[in-house]
Amino acid sequence: MIRGSTGFGFAKDASMCFARWFGFAVVMVGIHTAAVLADTRLNGTGASLPAPLYQAWIADYKAAHPDVEIDYQAKGSGAGISAITDKTVDFAGSDAPLTDAELARAGGHIVEIPATAGGVAIAYNLPGFSGDLKLTGPVVADIFLGNITKWNDAKIAAVNPGAALPDLAIAPIVRGDKSGTTFVFTSYLATQSDDAKEVIGVDKTGNWPVGQRGEKSDGVTQLLLQVKGGVGYIELNYASKNHLPVALLQNKAGKFVAPTPDAVSAAATAAAVKLSGDQMTTSIWNQDGEKSYPISTFSYLIVYKDLAYVKDGAKAKAIVDFLGWVESDGQSKSAALDYAPLSDEVTTKVKRLIGSLTYSGGPVK
Repeated sequence: MIRGSTGFGFAKDASMCFARWFGFAVVMVGIHTAAVLADTRLNGTGASLPAPLYQAWIADYKAAHPDVEIDYQAKGSGAGISAITDKTVDFAGSDAPLTDAELARAGGHIVEIPATAGGVAIAYNLPGFSGDLKLTGPVVADIFLGNITKWNDAKIAAVNPGAALPDLAIAPIVRGDKSGTTFVFTSYLATQSDDAKEVIGVDKTGNWPVGQRGEKSDGVTQLLLQVKGGVGYIELNYASKNHLPVALLQNKAGKFVAPTPDAVSAAATAAAVKLSGDQMTTSIWNQDGEKSYPISTFSYLIVYKDLAYVKDGAKAKAIVDFLGWVESDGQSKSAALDYAPLSDEVTTKVKRLIGSLTYSGGPVK
């Protein structure tokens, strides 16, 4: 009995030891595997307008490429441009092309490629109003100049005949950070109003004479949800996700158009022929065409022509592969998130440009 009990106890102890060792080995293998899977890490920052699409792209890309980890922080186009020119990130996003001064400060050859296109929607919080709100460019400019202060103003009523517009103060809401969305919006306003061009200006901040400030697209969206009578400019995805109505905006052809992917694509198609060179940028707001949405924009991904700044050949290869994936597989996800897929004409040009990227002056391997 004593020998039998001792034998059983030994077997039990041995079994427990093996289990502990095996468990430890599994944990160590798991840690090693996780380290391998996270071997290549890419960091990006910038535009918040395309951020919901970029996050979806990153999740899909990682599922197909578990050895690559990508982090994108939506801090605004201005922050993205500063980060890439300071070489503190691997890539950046911006809705505004780099200025000549920003290109000079970069100290190297910059590449800007269209990644997607989106519409800057005029979203509003108007209790008691139902139906489609129509606005013209000059009326929008007067709202953000502070010249139109009530929702039942005669100028708004004139383009919304028969609508029950409330006697409610208008509360403009604008971006408080350096924003590519603001650059696009102010660029459009400048085509609609000389006063807007002179007073508000055309840049990433805007010299707003009225309005509450929100940080990034999320901040403007949250203020719109809270402020009765509020009106602001955000990408359509943010409005759709938060059930905010958006205005139909009159385009150059006189048609009132919503900021749908199809309407943005119509504007982008009209401007695609202008894309060329390494800074593959062009404006697509206020385009011709009955179906074009007038505040449309490309959103760009930005890297250096020579990827030596990332100091890692594997990272350089991952950047090239990710950019190529964005221009092919990634485009299929755009419309479902309220962005406009790039045309074949555009992606063909962009893929050729991606193929010209180098690492330390040589091909990316």
